[in-house]
Amino acid sequence: MKFADHLSKAQIQQFNQVRRFAENQREKPKPIQQEQLSRRDLEDLMGKHRDTYKRVGGAVRRR
Repeated sequence: MKFADHLSKAQIQQFNQVRRFAENQREKPKPIQQEQLSRRDLEDLMGKHRDTYKRVGGAVRRR
C-alpha cells in the first residue's frame, strides 16, 4: 500500500500545500561565472610557450 492510501483527502491536500511551499522556498543554485582568460593565459594552458630542450653532447640543454 502507498502512503497516500492511509491519508484522508484533506490531509493529502495539506501535505501537497506544505510540499509546494517548501519547493518554492528552496534556494536556487547561482549560475557559475566563467573565468575570463586572456589570450596569453590560454596559450600558456595549451603549452605554446613551454621551454624546448635539445640533447647536446649527451646532456639535455634548454634552448
